[in-house]
Amino acid sequence: MQDMFNDRNGVAYFSMEIGIDEKIHTYSGGLGILAGDTIRSAADLKVPMIAVTLLYRMGHFFQKLGKDGWQYEESDPWPVEELMQEMPARIHVVVHGRTVHLRAWKYEVKGIGGFVVPVYFLDADLPENSEWDRELTHHLYGGDNYYRLCQELILGVGGARMLNELGYKNISSYHMNEGHSALLTLELLDEEAKKAGRDHVLEEDCKEVNKKCVFTTHTIVPAAHDIFTRDMAEMVLGKRDDFFGLSGVLYDENTLDMTYLALYMSRYINGVAKSHGKISRELFTGYSISSITNGVHAGTWVSDPFRKLFDQYIPMWQKDNFSLRYALSIPKEEIWGAHMKAKRKLMDHVSSKTGLYMDENVLTIGFARRAANYKRADLLFHDIERLRNISNNVGKIQVIFSGKAHPADHGGKELIKRIFHAKHALANDIKIVYLENYNMGLGALITSGVDIWLNTPEPPKEASGTSGMKATLNGVPNLSVLDGWWIEGNIEGVTGWAIGNGASTVTEENKRSQDAVSMYDKLENIILPMYYHDRNSFIDVMRNSIAINGSFFNTHRMIQEYVLNAYCCY
Repeated sequence: MQDMFNDRNGVAYFSMEIGIDEKIHTYSGGLGILAGDTIRSAADLKVPMIAVTLLYRMGHFFQKLGKDGWQYEESDPWPVEELMQEMPARIHVVVHGRTVHLRAWKYEVKGIGGFVVPVYFLDADLPENSEWDRELTHHLYGGDNYYRLCQELILGVGGARMLNELGYKNISSYHMNEGHSALLTLELLDEEAKKAGRDHVLEEDCKEVNKKCVFTTHTIVPAAHDIFTRDMAEMVLGKRDDFFGLSGVLYDENTLDMTYLALYMSRYINGVAKSHGKISRELFTGYSISSITNGVHAGTWVSDPFRKLFDQYIPMWQKDNFSLRYALSIPKEEIWGAHMKAKRKLMDHVSSKTGLYMDENVLTIGFARRAANYKRADLLFHDIERLRNISNNVGKIQVIFSGKAHPADHGGKELIKRIFHAKHALANDIKIVYLENYNMGLGALITSGVDIWLNTPEPPKEASGTSGMKATLNGVPNLSVLDGWWIEGNIEGVTGWAIGNGASTVTEENKRSQDAVSMYDKLENIILPMYYHDRNSFIDVMRNSIAINGSFFNTHRMIQEYVLNAYCCY
């Protein structure tokens, strides 16, 4: 693979988290899952790519929920040696004046044609390092700001050095998946200075680094943008006055903002949906920001029943995701039959994990994603009495929730508790479950097994969203706020239904009330009557979801856009 890579201009893809296998606990949510899907599609389409992340021996965390819904976290270790190959290469970085030695573990992602994309996981757990330094690559998003900056130095500087040590000499594009890896530009700057025979970097080096870097920004939510004081940055990186003195490195002259560093150092910048690109241009003025709408890897997220159906009717679907448009020709009864098989599998899982029997003939709503307040998972319960009345008098519903709150996000934990409170309040009328420890396997079960995929973020904070894309591949229509990808994917009554009209109102509470009313209206007047009394029309929406949205919102299309717009145009 290395020879194959070095014969062609290649892409080095850096991401703080990568969700490549359910057994490998190096992801927390959408960012990591997207990274994994990106790598899989690169392998399928034979794009010369290598990927870099950290090892995280203790994972993100294993979620436990108390009877009241309060979240507890436990370490989530996994068997590194059983799943990866240790590489002989060794490098080191200087962290806060200490030499930290690093090794890499390789995991190969093989595409449908046999092409391989290697993923390298950096590991500081070596006997040469101090006990504290050995744990720098143990926990994903663990510790404080100091721990985070140390990790980002290892990812960026250490990752670039490791690729060089492994013999990858023909890298034409360094793709930063979010700002966490922006310090790779420091290593690239130092390489340019060394070529020029200098021991310090200059503004002219930035021009050369800029030619090599691509940056994807994923969110406008402030908590996702890593910011460090200059004092902390100098403590961890060292007194690099040459680096900190460059015109675009420090934000407001005293802050190392990783997003702004990545923006300044990149030749191509993109948001992850058309609306997100527009908002990013308004937020980060002075930068040319394009958009490439996210996708999901169809071969990974299509359930077994639909996989067999697509293999029969659309044999080339895995090589050519766009051919999924021919799902329109699949007989309706077979679409419904595949859906019910996926639904029964989910119902069986719910029963085995919770002891609750859910009726496969009842319309089932799914909501599963990170538990953060802006995602408004509890919007469904804005008016409990109206929801109760809809279920009792229009058509029965049942609901499946899942999702983790960040350990430090008290508000996210309280959100889960509110869902548990609503679950108890509605116990006699609506069956509601909250499945613990949301992960890749559970995500695949829920997105394929429910009847309606619900998404209720507070606009415009949903940059893209990808869980609804997974649902569409399995014929599950979306009922979603017009934000992120759904602005592009929604054809009202054809591919699903919109909550609200996307227009802003004066206050957040007004937005919430208006969106809740719209959601209840769609359920009461359109979705439930169609599901229970006009099944053919409901299956039409299911087929359209696959043919129109599944054929487009996938990482095969996405990676082709990156190749054409970001990788091969320079």
